Amino acid sequence: MDRFPEASVERTVEWVDTDASGHQHNSAILRWVEAAEAELFRLLDLPDYFPNAPRVQQVINYKAKLWFGQRITAMVKIQALGRTSMTMAFEVTSDAGEVAAYGTVTTVHVPQGTTSAQPWPEHLIRAVRAGQES
Repeated sequence: MDRFPEASVERTVEWVDTDASGHQHNSAILRWVEAAEAELFRLLDLPDYFPNAPRVQQVINYKAKLWFGQRITAMVKIQALGRTSMTMAFEVTSDAGEVAAYGTVTTVHVPQGTTSAQPWPEHLIRAVRAGQES
């Protein structure tokens, strides 16, 4: 099985990340996942990924609450690379190692100035494949 590249970030659950009861707001999960995604594409040296990769699907499964002040880790891993789409799996865990949320994010390659999905550029495919070998 292919071993796709992955990256993670650590964060502290800040007050702005919580709802009135002090546990994470649903939107915080995606912000942490996007931070890990940005780290992944920095590691792959693909700064041109973001302006050309809109999300077409996000699936989030919530398993546990995260609380104000708690440390978390958000990990994202490329799960599948298609001709025009890419699916990344993610997991957000507490400092105790408990999975708080997991799911997938699917993006497509829509180059600036176009309105529909196009094949991923060759340099992105090469960088992802090279990341598989690391």
